[in-house]
Amino acid sequence: MKTAVQRAIDELRETFPGVAVSVEEDSDGGAYVTLESVPLGEPYAQVDTWVGFHISFQYPASDVYPHFVRGDLSRGDGGPLGVGMSNIQYRGQNAIQVSRRSNKLDPAFQTAAHKLLKVLAWLVSR
Repeated sequence: MKTAVQRAIDELRETFPGVAVSVEEDSDGGAYVTLESVPLGEPYAQVDTWVGFHISFQYPASDVYPHFVRGDLSRGDGGPLGVGMSNIQYRGQNAIQVSRRSNKLDPAFQTAAHKLLKVLAWLVSR
């Protein structure tokens, strides 16, 4: 695993204390990362979700995109999940793909942890 990818994983663990972080190295120097039981809450019926994503060997020069959450995610009010979210298979399980690409990536500022915080804030603002 590349050093920058390992640093990103370390930062995720620091940013989300108490949340289990599992890592599976890919064959190119990157890693597949899953955080378990990330707090979610309103407007969703579920209080938490797992979040998965791939940090490529090109990190930090590449965006961490897309993110995936639990496949049974639903809104508490029964409404649709809306744009930017679609049902998909991710690493052998049902998931919702959350499409939030960073069009103006600044690798000095946007880390994998920062991007995940932005994605989670977007999710709960819907």
